[in-house]
Amino acid sequence: MLVLFRKTPILGALLAQVVALPIVAAATAPLSTMVERLPLIGLALLLQGLVAAGITRVLGLARWWLVIAFLFPLAMGTALLVGNLPAWPFGLAFLLLALVFSNTTCGRIPLYLTNTETASVLRDVMKDREATRMLDLGCGLGGVVRALDGEGRTARGVENAPAVYLTARLLSAVTGRGEIRRGDLWKTDVAQEDMVYAFLSPAPMAALWQKLKTEMKPGSLFVSNSFPVPDVDPDEIWELQDARKTKLYFYPISAAVTPME
Repeated sequence: MLVLFRKTPILGALLAQVVALPIVAAATAPLSTMVERLPLIGLALLLQGLVAAGITRVLGLARWWLVIAFLFPLAMGTALLVGNLPAWPFGLAFLLLALVFSNTTCGRIPLYLTNTETASVLRDVMKDREATRMLDLGCGLGGVVRALDGEGRTARGVENAPAVYLTARLLSAVTGRGEIRRGDLWKTDVAQEDMVYAFLSPAPMAALWQKLKTEMKPGSLFVSNSFPVPDVDPDEIWELQDARKTKLYFYPISAAVTPME
Protein backbone atom coordinates (compact mmCIF):
# COMPACT_ATOMS: atom_id res chain seq x y z
CA MET A 1 0.00 0.00 0.00
CA LEU A 2 2.88 2.37 0.72
CA VAL A 3 4.10 1.77 -2.84
CA LEU A 4 0.72 2.97 -4.15
CA PHE A 5 0.96 6.19 -2.17
CA ARG A 6 4.49 6.81 -3.42
CA LYS A 7 3.45 6.23 -7.02
CA THR A 8 0.34 8.41 -6.61
CA PRO A 9 1.35 10.83 -3.85
CA ILE A 10 -1.82 12.91 -4.05
CA LEU A 11 -3.69 9.91 -2.63
CA GLY A 12 -1.27 9.79 0.27
CA ALA A 13 -1.61 13.54 0.81
CA LEU A 14 -5.41 13.25 0.89
CA LEU A 15 -5.22 10.29 3.27
CA ALA A 16 -2.97 12.32 5.56
CA GLN A 17 -5.55 15.10 5.82
CA VAL A 18 -8.39 12.60 6.40
CA VAL A 19 -6.48 10.71 9.10
CA ALA A 20 -5.33 13.93 10.80
CA LEU A 21 -8.87 15.30 11.12
CA PRO A 22 -10.18 13.09 13.98
CA ILE A 23 -6.86 13.40 15.82
CA VAL A 24 -7.08 17.20 15.75
CA ALA A 25 -10.78 17.10 16.65
CA ALA A 26 -10.03 14.96 19.70
CA ALA A 27 -7.11 17.20 20.74
CA THR A 28 -8.97 20.51 20.45
CA ALA A 29 -12.43 19.48 21.68
CA PRO A 30 -11.56 19.97 25.39
CA LEU A 31 -10.49 23.57 24.61
CA SER A 32 -13.79 24.59 23.04
CA THR A 33 -15.11 26.10 26.28
CA MET A 34 -11.84 27.76 27.27
CA VAL A 35 -10.51 29.36 24.07
CA GLU A 36 -12.14 31.97 21.88
CA ARG A 37 -13.45 30.85 18.49
CA LEU A 38 -10.84 32.38 16.16
CA PRO A 39 -7.77 31.37 18.21
CA LEU A 40 -9.19 27.86 18.52
CA ILE A 41 -9.72 27.64 14.76
CA GLY A 42 -6.16 28.85 14.21
CA LEU A 43 -4.78 26.26 16.63
CA ALA A 44 -6.82 23.49 15.00
CA LEU A 45 -5.58 24.45 11.52
CA LEU A 46 -1.99 24.54 12.74
CA LEU A 47 -2.32 21.12 14.37
CA GLN A 48 -4.04 19.74 11.27
CA GLY A 49 -1.09 20.82 9.15
CA LEU A 50 1.50 19.43 11.55
CA VAL A 51 -0.23 16.06 11.98
CA ALA A 52 -0.89 15.72 8.25
CA ALA A 53 2.75 16.54 7.49
CA GLY A 54 3.87 13.90 9.97
CA ILE A 55 1.63 11.30 8.36
CA THR A 56 2.95 12.08 4.87
CA ARG A 57 6.43 11.53 6.27
CA VAL A 58 5.38 8.12 7.66
CA LEU A 59 3.93 7.26 4.25
CA GLY A 60 7.31 7.98 2.69
CA LEU A 61 6.25 10.85 0.43
CA ALA A 62 8.74 13.37 -0.89
CA ARG A 63 9.62 16.19 1.50
CA TRP A 64 7.83 18.85 -0.54
CA TRP A 65 4.59 16.97 0.07
CA LEU A 66 5.14 17.65 3.78
CA VAL A 67 5.07 21.36 2.98
CA ILE A 68 1.84 20.95 1.00
CA ALA A 69 0.28 18.89 3.78
CA PHE A 70 1.16 21.58 6.32
CA LEU A 71 0.00 24.56 4.25
CA PHE A 72 -3.21 23.07 2.82
CA PRO A 73 -5.40 23.36 5.96
CA LEU A 74 -4.04 26.85 6.66
CA ALA A 75 -4.90 27.93 3.12
CA MET A 76 -8.33 26.33 3.36
CA GLY A 77 -9.05 27.99 6.67
CA THR A 78 -7.94 31.37 5.41
CA ALA A 79 -10.15 31.06 2.35
CA LEU A 80 -13.13 30.09 4.49
CA LEU A 81 -12.64 33.08 6.76
CA VAL A 82 -12.18 35.51 3.88
CA GLY A 83 -15.33 34.35 2.06
CA ASN A 84 -16.25 34.29 -1.65
CA LEU A 85 -15.50 30.58 -1.81
CA PRO A 86 -16.22 28.15 -4.60
CA ALA A 87 -18.40 25.17 -3.72
CA TRP A 88 -15.77 22.41 -3.75
CA PRO A 89 -14.28 23.06 -0.25
CA PHE A 90 -17.66 22.40 1.30
CA GLY A 91 -17.95 19.15 -0.63
CA LEU A 92 -14.52 18.10 0.61
CA ALA A 93 -15.44 19.02 4.18
CA PHE A 94 -18.62 16.98 3.87
CA LEU A 95 -16.62 13.99 2.62
CA LEU A 96 -14.17 14.22 5.50
CA LEU A 97 -16.96 14.47 8.06
CA ALA A 98 -18.73 11.50 6.49
CA LEU A 99 -15.55 9.41 6.68
CA VAL A 100 -15.08 10.27 10.35
CA PHE A 101 -18.64 10.22 11.67
CA SER A 102 -20.41 7.66 9.47
CA ASN A 103 -21.19 5.49 12.52
CA THR A 104 -23.23 8.27 14.08
CA THR A 105 -25.72 8.45 11.22
CA CYS A 106 -25.82 4.73 10.44
CA GLY A 107 -25.78 3.18 13.89
CA ARG A 108 -26.39 6.06 16.33
CA ILE A 109 -22.91 5.41 17.73
CA PRO A 110 -20.90 8.64 18.16
CA LEU A 111 -17.12 8.83 18.34
CA TYR A 112 -16.34 8.58 22.07
CA LEU A 113 -12.70 8.39 23.14
CA THR A 114 -11.62 6.49 26.25
CA ASN A 115 -9.26 8.46 28.48
CA THR A 116 -5.93 7.15 29.77
CA GLU A 117 -7.20 6.70 33.34
CA THR A 118 -9.93 4.34 32.15
CA ALA A 119 -7.50 2.44 29.95
CA SER A 120 -5.22 1.97 32.96
CA VAL A 121 -8.09 0.55 35.01
CA LEU A 122 -9.01 -1.85 32.19
CA ARG A 123 -5.40 -3.02 32.05
CA ASP A 124 -5.50 -3.73 35.78
CA VAL A 125 -8.76 -5.67 35.34
CA MET A 126 -7.10 -7.88 32.75
CA LYS A 127 -4.14 -8.47 35.05
CA ASP A 128 -6.34 -9.36 38.02
CA ARG A 129 -8.41 -11.79 35.94
CA GLU A 130 -5.29 -13.17 34.20
CA ALA A 131 -7.04 -12.41 30.92
CA THR A 132 -4.95 -12.71 27.78
CA ARG A 133 -7.40 -11.69 25.02
CA MET A 134 -9.36 -8.45 24.81
CA LEU A 135 -11.57 -6.90 22.13
CA ASP A 136 -12.70 -3.27 21.89
CA LEU A 137 -15.92 -2.98 19.87
CA GLY A 138 -16.03 0.41 18.16
CA CYS A 139 -12.46 1.16 19.17
CA GLY A 140 -12.30 4.69 17.75
CA LEU A 141 -8.68 5.79 17.53
CA GLY A 142 -7.54 2.57 19.25
CA GLY A 143 -6.14 4.06 22.45
CA VAL A 144 -7.47 1.27 24.66
CA VAL A 145 -6.15 -1.39 22.29
CA ARG A 146 -2.64 0.07 22.35
CA ALA A 147 -2.73 0.56 26.13
CA LEU A 148 -3.77 -3.02 26.88
CA ASP A 149 -1.71 -4.88 24.30
CA GLY A 150 1.57 -6.43 25.43
CA GLU A 151 2.99 -8.21 28.49
CA GLY A 152 1.34 -11.43 27.38
CA ARG A 153 -1.97 -9.77 26.51
CA THR A 154 -3.42 -9.59 22.99
CA ALA A 155 -5.70 -6.62 22.36
CA ARG A 156 -7.76 -6.09 19.21
CA GLY A 157 -10.10 -3.36 18.07
CA VAL A 158 -12.92 -3.19 15.53
CA GLU A 159 -13.91 0.12 13.93
CA ASN A 160 -16.19 0.86 10.99
CA ALA A 161 -15.80 4.60 10.27
CA PRO A 162 -13.21 4.76 7.45
CA ALA A 163 -11.08 7.70 8.54
CA VAL A 164 -11.13 6.71 12.21
CA TYR A 165 -10.19 3.13 11.30
CA LEU A 166 -7.27 4.30 9.16
CA THR A 167 -6.03 6.55 11.95
CA ALA A 168 -6.25 3.76 14.52
CA ARG A 169 -4.52 1.27 12.24
CA LEU A 170 -1.73 3.74 11.43
CA LEU A 171 -1.14 4.49 15.12
CA SER A 172 -1.13 0.77 15.88
CA ALA A 173 1.37 0.12 13.11
CA VAL A 174 3.65 2.96 14.24
CA THR A 175 3.64 1.87 17.89
CA GLY A 176 3.63 -1.86 17.15
CA ARG A 177 0.86 -2.41 19.67
CA GLY A 178 -2.53 -4.01 19.12
CA GLU A 179 -4.46 -5.07 16.05
CA ILE A 180 -7.09 -2.88 14.41
CA ARG A 181 -9.61 -4.25 11.94
CA ARG A 182 -12.32 -2.53 9.98
CA GLY A 183 -15.64 -4.28 10.36
CA ASP A 184 -19.19 -4.39 11.64
CA LEU A 185 -19.30 -4.99 15.38
CA TRP A 186 -22.47 -7.07 14.91
CA LYS A 187 -20.57 -9.54 12.72
CA THR A 188 -17.42 -9.67 14.84
CA ASP A 189 -16.43 -13.02 16.36
CA VAL A 190 -16.23 -12.67 20.16
CA ALA A 191 -16.15 -16.36 21.08
CA GLN A 192 -12.47 -16.49 22.09
CA GLU A 193 -12.24 -13.20 23.99
CA ASP A 194 -11.62 -13.08 27.75
CA MET A 195 -12.89 -9.50 27.91
CA VAL A 196 -14.94 -7.35 25.55
CA TYR A 197 -15.05 -3.60 26.06
CA ALA A 198 -17.39 -1.04 24.48
CA PHE A 199 -17.91 2.73 24.73
CA LEU A 200 -20.83 3.22 22.37
CA SER A 201 -24.20 4.84 23.20
CA PRO A 202 -27.49 3.78 24.83
CA ALA A 203 -29.02 2.84 21.46
CA PRO A 204 -27.22 -0.48 20.73
CA MET A 205 -26.77 -1.79 24.27
CA ALA A 206 -29.76 -4.15 24.47
CA ALA A 207 -29.02 -5.82 21.15
CA LEU A 208 -25.29 -5.92 21.88
CA TRP A 209 -25.91 -7.73 25.17
CA GLN A 210 -28.00 -10.34 23.38
CA LYS A 211 -25.10 -10.98 21.02
CA LEU A 212 -22.42 -11.09 23.71
CA LYS A 213 -24.22 -13.28 26.25
CA THR A 214 -24.94 -15.76 23.45
CA GLU A 215 -21.54 -15.79 21.76
CA MET A 216 -18.96 -15.13 24.49
CA LYS A 217 -17.51 -18.06 26.43
CA PRO A 218 -18.46 -18.75 30.07
CA GLY A 219 -16.21 -16.93 32.52
CA SER A 220 -15.51 -14.04 30.18
CA LEU A 221 -16.39 -10.43 30.93
CA PHE A 222 -18.17 -7.59 29.16
CA VAL A 223 -17.30 -4.05 30.31
CA SER A 224 -19.37 -1.08 29.14
CA ASN A 225 -18.17 2.48 29.58
CA SER A 226 -20.93 4.89 30.71
CA PHE A 227 -23.88 3.06 29.16
CA PRO A 228 -25.50 0.16 31.08
CA VAL A 229 -27.40 -2.68 29.49
CA PRO A 230 -31.09 -1.81 29.93
CA ASP A 231 -33.06 -3.99 32.36
CA VAL A 232 -29.99 -6.04 33.34
CA ASP A 233 -28.20 -5.70 36.69
CA PRO A 234 -24.42 -5.37 36.30
CA ASP A 235 -22.28 -7.45 38.63
CA GLU A 236 -20.34 -4.32 39.60
CA ILE A 237 -20.31 -0.59 38.83
CA TRP A 238 -17.03 1.26 39.21
CA GLU A 239 -16.98 5.06 39.32
CA LEU A 240 -13.49 6.24 38.45
CA GLN A 241 -11.76 9.31 39.84
CA ASP A 242 -11.06 10.89 36.46
CA ALA A 243 -12.36 14.31 35.39
CA ARG A 244 -15.55 12.97 33.82
CA LYS A 245 -16.30 10.51 36.66
CA THR A 246 -16.38 7.59 34.26
CA LYS A 247 -18.61 4.67 35.21
CA LEU A 248 -17.72 1.15 34.15
CA TYR A 249 -20.43 -1.51 34.13
CA PHE A 250 -19.25 -5.13 34.55
CA TYR A 251 -21.26 -8.03 33.13
CA PRO A 252 -19.73 -11.49 33.70
CA ILE A 253 -21.03 -13.81 31.01
CA SER A 254 -21.22 -16.75 33.38
CA ALA A 255 -23.52 -14.88 35.77
CA ALA A 256 -27.28 -15.26 35.59
CA VAL A 257 -29.10 -12.41 33.89
CA THR A 258 -31.44 -10.82 36.44
CA PRO A 259 -34.13 -8.39 35.21
CA MET A 260 -34.25 -5.13 37.13
CA GLU A 261 -37.40 -4.44 39.10
